[in-house]
Amino acid sequence: MLYLASQSPRRRELLTQLGIEFSVLDVEVPELRAPTESPMEYVSRVAREKAHAGLGRLDSAAGAYVLGADTEVVLDQEVFGKPRDAEEAAAMLRRLSGRTHEVISTVWAMGAVSALSEVSVSQVRFAELDDAAIAAYVATGESFGKAGAYAIQGRGAAMVEHLQGSYSGVMGLPLFETARLLRRLGLIVA
Repeated sequence: MLYLASQSPRRRELLTQLGIEFSVLDVEVPELRAPTESPMEYVSRVAREKAHAGLGRLDSAAGAYVLGADTEVVLDQEVFGKPRDAEEAAAMLRRLSGRTHEVISTVWAMGAVSALSEVSVSQVRFAELDDAAIAAYVATGESFGKAGAYAIQGRGAAMVEHLQGSYSGVMGLPLFETARLLRRLGLIVA
């Protein structure tokens, strides 16, 4: 049995694309980066903690695995989390304007006796954005609840000049890497 430890509707939609049955566990894990953690270490730790929290909610489900994932936008080694308000969303988008940033997406699968992970790192280049374009995008509300204040699967796609890497990873769950992980666990064949 597979469980997804996530409150994200995007992750649920993406995992459905792999054609595997799963149940959802809503977990809450603090997303605070330690001063000494690299962005890669931080994203991996949060994803691992989500999987661990989900596993802790299961009673003794033998053979069960819990997937935990985290995705963050990184510019100049700074992790851009989810904006608290419109002002912070606009500030993030101004900093991303005309620049290439990384999107790190890590997924962990945790069972009673094993834990495996996969990581996807994508490069996303934004077009130059003027203040009017930023204000109009933030006004859509799409910035909220999204790392880096944008959704590549929505109107935010119009700001993306170039993507090198995983589109689904930028959305929140890298499907190629997740499928490879599930194959390693024997949960899917294709």
